[in-house]
Amino acid sequence: MELRHLRYFVVTAEAQHFTRAAELLGMAQPPLSQQIRQLEQEVGTPLFDRTGRGVVLNDAGHAFLACAQDILQRTQAAVETAQRAARGEVGELTLGFTESASFNGVVTELIRQYRQQYPDVEMTLSQGDSESLIAQLREGAIDAAFVRPPFALDGGLAFPQLASTQLASKQLSSKQLSFTQLAEEPLVVALPLGHALARRKRLAPKDLTQERFILYSRKSGYGLSADIMAACRQHGLNPLIGQRAPQLSSAVNLVAAGMGVAVVPASLRHLRPDGVVYRPFALDWPRAVLGLAVRGNTPGGRVENLLRLAKGASR
Repeated sequence: MELRHLRYFVVTAEAQHFTRAAELLGMAQPPLSQQIRQLEQEVGTPLFDRTGRGVVLNDAGHAFLACAQDILQRTQAAVETAQRAARGEVGELTLGFTESASFNGVVTELIRQYRQQYPDVEMTLSQGDSESLIAQLREGAIDAAFVRPPFALDGGLAFPQLASTQLASKQLSSKQLSFTQLAEEPLVVALPLGHALARRKRLAPKDLTQERFILYSRKSGYGLSADIMAACRQHGLNPLIGQRAPQLSSAVNLVAAGMGVAVVPASLRHLRPDGVVYRPFALDWPRAVLGLAVRGNTPGGRVENLLRLAKGASR
């Protein structure tokens, strides 16, 4: 039994006339009558009572009609669900993000837009550091990630362009990853409340000569913290390392505890623990880059929709 047989039967039952049903189906009447007879043979009983002027459903036909309509409706629903899935309108999206990304308004607005446009996509969030998220992305454990480059990839530096100010494009790709830049933030210095330098409106590297730095360095040695240290040395400051923190917010909290100063992306000014003030840091490089990374191969409809929104936000 084929779906077309069910469709022919339903149209004929509603029209109660072979000729009228054939017109609705866009076919000749004799082939339709033949298809209905084949269906009745397969069912094992007549479904219509033939009259001189048309056909009417018998008891078996009425019972069969309800089931046939249900099957056709379910089939159409299945087709529509598959099409929606192909368009990325349903399903699950596992989205990784660095802890500092949650303080950036571009990221939170992007997530809000995605949830508004695709309410039937279930979004699962996974937090981690950039290098761990990149590893999960390559393994397929997550679908996309908000990360801060540069990060290590196969023993080298992925997207080294992002480690300098000479960024030619906001969309970069490799065989394994695609990266869309969303924000490029200046740096600020987090100081303990009451610190003498807090009276200044802007700080330069030489102002921090006597200060102990709280770092949030990565295992690979790459990352924003390493770039900040390199930039300070270029300006004649050999930073004193006082403490290492696992993440940016931890560094700010250690500043509040009086354990040193930290240089962080400007968006972390939204993080305001008691006892911390922020001052702009006079460095043209590095800048704190934040963007969306996805796998370089075809990511699928849900990720493509997120990527489309991200590219719009990056303009």
